[in-house]
Amino acid sequence: MASVHREIVVERPVAEVWDALADVGALHTRLVRGFVTDCRLEPGARVVTFANGLVARELIVSVDPERRRVAWSVVGGRLSHHNASAQAFADGDGACRIVWIADFLPDEHAPAIAGMIEQGLQAMQGTLAPA
Repeated sequence: MASVHREIVVERPVAEVWDALADVGALHTRLVRGFVTDCRLEPGARVVTFANGLVARELIVSVDPERRRVAWSVVGGRLSHHNASAQAFADGDGACRIVWIADFLPDEHAPAIAGMIEQGLQAMQGTLAPA
């Protein structure tokens, strides 16, 4: 099983980052503007449209305020298995470290998924940057 683990630090308080991360239906406006162009909630899931045209249905597995962690699983499409999480940690005075981990099969999708995660984190950095 392939696994991609990436992280960034943003200069925003962890409570503000968590507020955006936990708002699972507002990826396109509050968390990763430009990377995700639309996000529509369904019971227990969200349908995400990415800037590259890819559309994915993601089951929302957990929104855990105690750990400031959101977990989801892409269903359907080219992957036979997918689970991912993003978690926010306080990192110094007024900063936040965001850790995004994805595990999936088949392994050959690792370069594409790693690239998308890196684009997503760049968009997150821009969206969450202090005004």
